Parts: sequence; C-alpha cells; structure tokens
Amino acid sequence: MTIPFVDLQAQYRAIKSEIDEAIQRVLDSSAFILGREVEAFESAFAEYVGARFCVGVSNGTAAIQLAVTACGVGPGDEVIVPANTFFATAEAVSTAGARPVFVDCDPASSNLDASGIEAAITERTRAIIPVHLYGQSADLDPIFDLAARRGLVVIEDAAQAHGARYKGRRVGALGRAGCFSFYPGKNLGAYGEGGAVVTNDAEVARRVRLLRDHGSEQKYRHEVIGYNFRLEGLQGAVLGVKLKHLDGWNALRRAHASRYAELLGEVESGGALALPREMPYAEHVYHLYVVRTDARDALQDALREASVQTGIHYPVPVHLQPAYAAHGHQAGDFPEAERQALSVLSLPMFPELTREQIGRVAETIKRSALGSQLSASV
Repeated sequence: MTIPFVDLQAQYRAIKSEIDEAIQRVLDSSAFILGREVEAFESAFAEYVGARFCVGVSNGTAAIQLAVTACGVGPGDEVIVPANTFFATAEAVSTAGARPVFVDCDPASSNLDASGIEAAITERTRAIIPVHLYGQSADLDPIFDLAARRGLVVIEDAAQAHGARYKGRRVGALGRAGCFSFYPGKNLGAYGEGGAVVTNDAEVARRVRLLRDHGSEQKYRHEVIGYNFRLEGLQGAVLGVKLKHLDGWNALRRAHASRYAELLGEVESGGALALPREMPYAEHVYHLYVVRTDARDALQDALREASVQTGIHYPVPVHLQPAYAAHGHQAGDFPEAERQALSVLSLPMFPELTREQIGRVAETIKRSALGSQLSASV
C-alpha cells in the first residue's frame, strides 16, 4: 500500500464527531464570514501562542502582507527575507509594495543566517522576516539584537511552526507580529484556506483588523483602502476544534522524527544522508521531516517505486524564481540555499504515521543509500 506524504483523512476520522458538531454550529447560525467561531478561535490561539491579540485572515500569505503593512512598511522600503523559504514570504512583501532583499540560510538549521543580515541592510531597510522553516524556530536573539540596534521591525513567518518554541517560548508572539498559515496540510490546518496575525501591539492588531475587512471598522464606513482578507466561520470552527489536539499531534511528530533518526542513523553516519538537526535553542515540531543527499533524485525515485510519497521543499530558491528576475540575482549568489534546493527531500510526516510505515520508509532508504547511487557524501 502507498505511504502518503500526509494523510488528512486519517486525522479527520480521529476527530470526526468534534468536527461535524463544530461545522453544524456554523450551519445553524449561518455565520459564514468571521462571527463567533472565528472570534472564539482568535481568543484561544492568542492564548496558546502567548500573544495579546490574534486576527484571523483568509490565508497565510495575506497574514504576512497585512502584518508588513500594519507595521508601517510599504512602497520604497526594503525587507530582509531568507532565500530559502516558500515563495509566499517574499511575495507578500512585494504585494505590500516593499522590496524583498534576500539573505542566505544557515547550513545546520536551514533557517535565515543571522550573520548575513547586516551586510544586506541599507538606508531603505525597515524590517526583517525570519522564517521558522520546516517547524523549527530561527535563531531569534541575534536577529532581535540587530533589529534593535538598527531600528528595524521583526515580523515572524511562523506558517510552518504552529506550537514550536524558541528558548521555551512559542514562536509567533516574539516579534512585532507573527504570521501563521492554516493551509490544510499544516500542523494546525483548516479545511480550506486560513491564516492569522498574532501580536502584542494593540495598534498593529487594530490595523490588521481594519485592513482585512475593506478598511472598515463600522459597516459601510471605510477608513482606508483595505482588502477582503476575512477568515470564514467554517474555518474558525474547524481550527477551534483542532487547536485542542495540536500539542498531542506535535508530540507524535517529534516521536516520529526520533524514530526516523534511530532507524536512519547508520545511513547518516556513513555520509550518504544528512538528517534534520534540532538546534539547542529550539523545540522542533516537524511540519516537515527534511533529509539531504547529493543523490536526491535517485532516492526520490527509489521511494516512489516503493510506493512512498515524498516532497521537495523547495526545488528553486526564491531569488532564482522568474518572478524576481528583475532583482538581477544569478546562481551562486546564495550558495547554501542553492545547495539545499538541490539536495532536500521531505519524507512522510503526519501524526497518524505508524511505526510500520516509518520502518518501511527507512528500509527503502537503507537499501538505496547503501548502494552506489547514494554513495556521494553530503
């Protein structure tokens, strides 16, 4: 049988009665846009991450765009972003009218390399967006220190890091604002699109609420030009149910990661594969379990032949995407991000993954990794 990359049906079956009841509440109330279910989720999620405010929005990309704008960043400004991230991080900066400026990633964590930020700062730089990639926090203290010294705003992209911790504190509420995606496959996923901005700044929260709903705080009175970036009531209801299970699901993800590491340690020690590394400052929640090998395509083919689904996050660094060709970057500008783009492979990872499935994935990798195709060292 195929081992899926993620199994959303398995998760639904486990909480079906709770989900069905929550959806029925929305159907009975007809509160399909915003409403009580969204408000209840906003309150619960703010408490969960340790923020004063949470504002639900239509998706994670909108969350970043609104946070950037609400923090006073716009046309003519520059924002530091990682070269190694999903396209939406930079895209949201662009749609907010600012210019993304790329910085390479750290080889060990795959996150933004704090030591490379200062060289990228110009007189137009207004903000830094560290991404908590794959479910692990970026190293925030050096970024906060630099931002304070240079008068910059820090906006966290926590789209892959629901429940992750940095030095014991949940990510998202540590910068001026934190942005989450609730895309269905996330650790906390909706049944459609969804996102949120969390913050401890009352004015930022007010601006995001204003901007998400056509610039309006009072019906038919519009203070500014805004957007239609509201969170749906059905998604708020689903997220409210799933939030109660998030810590348990994250604990299972961490256990699965430990099992992968146990079974694949021999392959790693032989130099054929690099396993993900949990940094000493972080509590990783493994949205993705990303290995690296110079024989990535051969390994992916071997797993596909064994009916194991995998993913590549991400095959083209953002600075080399056609959409940013006008920035003038070339191959070699951010070598670590480019190296990882050629070597990363995401293995199946979801809470309902079984020990038997992990064992089968590991055995397939061992057979491939011990052969000539994966003999190249990482």
